[in-house]
This record gives sequence, C-alpha cells and structure tokens, in this order.
Amino acid sequence: MADATSTDGTFPDIAEMRYEDAREELIGIVAKLEAGQAPLEDSMHLWRRGEALAAHCSTWLDGAQAESERATRPAPAPGGATPPVHADDAVFDDDDA
Repeated sequence: MADATSTDGTFPDIAEMRYEDAREELIGIVAKLEAGQAPLEDSMHLWRRGEALAAHCSTWLDGAQAESERATRPAPAPGGATPPVHADDAVFDDDDA
C-alpha cells in the first residue's frame, strides 16, 4: 500500500491505520473545520492531516476495487486472452430475483 503520510512525513501513524479508523477521524476533522472554532494554526494542521487521511482512504478504496475486479474477472479464454467484461454478462446477474 502506498505511504499515506504528508509530504514532510508529519503523519507517519496514518500509514498503519485501518480504513474505518482513518475515515472516522477524517469525519471528525471535517466537523471541526466546518465549525470554524479552531485557531488558524490548528486549522491548518487539521487540514493537512485531513488531506493525508483522505489520501489513505482513497488508497484503501482503490485497492479494494482492484481486488474486487480481479475476483470477478472471467477466466481467460483458450489461448490466454481475457475476454472483456460487459454489464449484461452472467457474472452481474442478480441471483435474488
């Protein structure tokens, strides 16, 4: 997974965070910033940490999407070529209907 710290390494703890924990902290930071009650220096620190948390969450989500796509990709056709996936393929059929 890509390093989710700020460019100057201020937030090394974020790289080890679970997605859910990073998201919850990010929600809290957004609420604090929207309230507008923090001094400017604190707000800037919160903003930078929020950016690092958002990048970390994005990395997690991108990885989950790639894993999901690999898991649902059809098996290679004879000759090794992987057929393209279309929205009407059976892999997308709703079994609950």
